Amino acid sequence: MESYRIEPYRVPVTEGDRIRADAALHLAAYAFGVPAADMLRRERTRPRACRARWSAMYLAHVSYGWPLERVGHAFGLNRATASTACRWAEDERDQDKYDTVMEGLEACLRAVSELPAVDLGLTSGAPR
Repeated sequence: MESYRIEPYRVPVTEGDRIRADAALHLAAYAFGVPAADMLRRERTRPRACRARWSAMYLAHVSYGWPLERVGHAFGLNRATASTACRWAEDERDQDKYDTVMEGLEACLRAVSELPAVDLGLTSGAPR
């Protein structure tokens, strides 16, 4: 009898997508007062950290215009989780405080995304 090893479902994600997802995650961590490490845990997270992570996923979805599958993959999760996150965040936007915070985070993330890329390794006078 043959034995099969079940591997977790993983989709290759570009380094750029991971960096952009990290930016959204860390902005949400700061705004909601939740350590990013709590949001990145693979085991079940506390509700506050979970909601902050969902907010970060929604932030990536609306700020970058990513489809839900790409959001899920960039955060190391699946499309269904990204969909749940975005539905929850969209419902929360009915609350003025949450909506105001998300508007600010969207503007901040878009502004950072529009900055020109700088290669720090090729700058003259850089320490070696």
